[in-house]
Amino acid sequence: MAKGAQTREAIVDTAVEVAFRVGLGGLTIGELARQRQMSKSGLFAHFRSKEALQLAALERARETFVDLVVRPALSAQRGEPRIRELFERWLACARDGSPGGCLFVKAATEFDSQPGALRDRLAQDHQDLFDTAAQVCRSGVSVGQVRRDVDAEQFAHDLYGVMLSFYLAYRLLADPAAETRARAAFEALLAGVRT
Repeated sequence: MAKGAQTREAIVDTAVEVAFRVGLGGLTIGELARQRQMSKSGLFAHFRSKEALQLAALERARETFVDLVVRPALSAQRGEPRIRELFERWLACARDGSPGGCLFVKAATEFDSQPGALRDRLAQDHQDLFDTAAQVCRSGVSVGQVRRDVDAEQFAHDLYGVMLSFYLAYRLLADPAAETRARAAFEALLAGVRT
């Protein structure tokens, strides 16, 4: 990898960490240049705009989330094992404060009413995760572990709700029972779709 590409990759990694702390809106070329001990003009040469930098950080967060959560879940045996793997890995990502997972929750509320490329990318990333959860549910139907009459999109919606509730209770409210409650909600959701 060329030195310029290596520098860009390192900048994007730092951008994800900074955005995790201050939000995508707080991610500025000036702050990132300070963090990387670079000049603003040197950093600007890699991205050309704040939005391009934010989009690069969001793409890296997506890659991280896919690597930590989605790919391992899709590698699990179809049916309940795959559903559980998705839940466990997603829970760990939120619990452990992985910038690749939490950034999407933070950014969703930050950009939900701001039209543009960032909002569009965020909406697509969240939709992709909804679609993944629905597909994991449908794969359970295909192996006879999930009832045929289950609405996979509703399952995905409910699972997403469990995870967002966990995120708020654990991260914002510091509720010591947050994980226990999320697990109980997940088990109830799973019991409701099981054959």
